[in-house]
Amino acid sequence: MSQAPHAPLAETVAGLMPRARTELAELVSHRSVADPRQFPKSECEKAARWVADALRTEGFKDVALLDTPDGTQSVYGYLPGPEGARTVLLYAHYDVQPPLDESAWITPPFELTEREGRWYGRGAADCKGGLVMHLTALRALREHGGVPVSVKVIVEGSEEQGTGGLQRYAEAHPDLLSADAIVIGDTGNFRVGLPTVTATLRGMTLVEVAVDTLEGNLHSGQFGGAAPDALAALIRILDSLRDESGTTTVDGLTADASWQGLQYGEEEFRADAKVLDGVSLIGTGSIADRLWARPAVTVLGIDCPPVVGATPSVHASARALISLRVPPGTEAAQAEKALSAHLRSAAPWGARVEVTPRGEGEPFRADTSSPAYTAMAEAMRAAYDGAEMEVAGQGGSIPLCNTLAALYPQAEILLIGLSEPEAQIHAVNESVSPQELERMSLAEALFLANYAQSKNG
Repeated sequence: MSQAPHAPLAETVAGLMPRARTELAELVSHRSVADPRQFPKSECEKAARWVADALRTEGFKDVALLDTPDGTQSVYGYLPGPEGARTVLLYAHYDVQPPLDESAWITPPFELTEREGRWYGRGAADCKGGLVMHLTALRALREHGGVPVSVKVIVEGSEEQGTGGLQRYAEAHPDLLSADAIVIGDTGNFRVGLPTVTATLRGMTLVEVAVDTLEGNLHSGQFGGAAPDALAALIRILDSLRDESGTTTVDGLTADASWQGLQYGEEEFRADAKVLDGVSLIGTGSIADRLWARPAVTVLGIDCPPVVGATPSVHASARALISLRVPPGTEAAQAEKALSAHLRSAAPWGARVEVTPRGEGEPFRADTSSPAYTAMAEAMRAAYDGAEMEVAGQGGSIPLCNTLAALYPQAEILLIGLSEPEAQIHAVNESVSPQELERMSLAEALFLANYAQSKNG
């Protein structure tokens, strides 16, 4: 039986996997949380230098550490292809979410650890693994005649913070990231083994709400019952953001849109989300509606005294950090105004409320009918043994997508990556499937070859 045309390339990718694991371990070891209140800035700087060195080793030209307006660094490099070839921009980010409770990790968050067939570590899937995927795909192509397109790589340093530094830098340097196709390596498959591209991203607005009612805390026995409690006021405000079913109810935003496309079974979702027995899901409509087509509010944190050490006091002040995800069709700025107005209007007892924006990103919708998607569908079919590419939405945000779409309206933007439900990105015990890393690296290599041929054809 003759080999499939892509078999030699697949064998090369498989042979590169030990190097991929070593490099991912090195990257994961950098505590590159882009928040100096939690980890020193030097951790991000070390990760940025690692990326720059890796690009230089692969022959990239014009490698640069870009000082973006938010005080972080993104890494850029250019690999020229054959004369007249198309240009493809590959995106990833090296900054990661905080590890949360490090004691809740089974193995150390910044030490890549293999366990039960997966590699665990913060950023393993989101999105340091995405960078390793790009590097592995390019290396495989170089061993089979060279990379057939010109490649630009941009690796962001503050994606998880939502501070918009790279967006503003790109707007100030509009020629830097121009390309015929853009591959955003920061999403993933619907589940392990099911090749998936992401067609939509929800946007996000992040606000901090502060509630003040008293000049200072008071003894709850002496003043409780008449003195307005700021923490109780905050609880009432936050409760107003959902109705009895759990559906997000922010005044001025609709929550009844429907998702047309790949559906997400309720039992599958319960298993993926690890919902406890007897606990109901929230919201109405299909799971896909709730995740990809409708707004969703989440209380990310509350400043209040912990149970241990709490005193019998009526609280004078309380704060919360709130995230609101919004689907395509709603502007992030519009969502922020609606959320802020809702929070102020929901305050009981005349409590003073101050709302401070902390970040935002626009929703995004891709054109899945473009030639680049055809090339990706063929590549994924080959990499996944004949499985057809699915098109899904994603509830998360990648603010850079809209900036790139506005700067380069002719560019085709594809969203792929290594995340899937078992990866548990943003949670403790994040991991990546090495099989997905291998298959997606092969898929990207095949895509670049297909995309180059589609122009010549």
